[in-house]
Amino acid sequence: MMNCLPEDVAIKIVSLLHVRDLCSLSCCSTFSRQLCFSDSIWESLFTNRWPLFSSSTSNDSSNFKNWRKLYLKRHIELGVRARSVEKFVEASSRSESLEVRDYLSAVESLISAKFGFEDVQKFLFNPKMNVLFNLVGVHYCLTCLGTQGGNLIEVLRACQISDRHVCVKWWKVGRWFYGYRMRDESHSRFVSLADLATEDDDNILGVLTRGTVHEVLRVQISAVGHTSTPWYCQRQE
Repeated sequence: MMNCLPEDVAIKIVSLLHVRDLCSLSCCSTFSRQLCFSDSIWESLFTNRWPLFSSSTSNDSSNFKNWRKLYLKRHIELGVRARSVEKFVEASSRSESLEVRDYLSAVESLISAKFGFEDVQKFLFNPKMNVLFNLVGVHYCLTCLGTQGGNLIEVLRACQISDRHVCVKWWKVGRWFYGYRMRDESHSRFVSLADLATEDDDNILGVLTRGTVHEVLRVQISAVGHTSTPWYCQRQE
């Protein structure tokens, strides 16, 4: 029935399908295979999924052929990169606790690879993964992709990770009082991934983004239930 339609109409219809459905349709007939392998369809899928990557290569893409091959290659590469970042987070988080320098390094890895929003959903928003890895994905979506809080929280709920919690702790240099410096100040806050996505004051996100700058001596992120080593003990070691 599809082969009775004008080619531009058939391509328009097929372009509305998800990749998995598109691949299934391509197995139905020779005509469907040719239609589903159309470069115009896969170019659209590629640019929609990876707008950051596409904008950086726009000058070289006008004469490019075989967008399907490029799409599948990039999907596999990002899956491998995501697994590498996950292993880094696991290795850096001692007893479910992660220092902010390692946390920001994980975020930077996603930035350098130009992950798209769909990639974060597929590779980082798994409820079976470490919540700190989930958090890296949330941070990346908010600060790098500019994902709206409402859209992000819907995805977090669909992925069943919106209610997962982390504890963010940070230590600041003690204030001076009549010529004496007071003890370093300790702050902490428990926050769910959903709360972080919809937070109005951006306080926690700001702490995570800035890291250890100016008066902030240390920032630590841990899964809820983990007891971190006190800062004064760390300074004595």
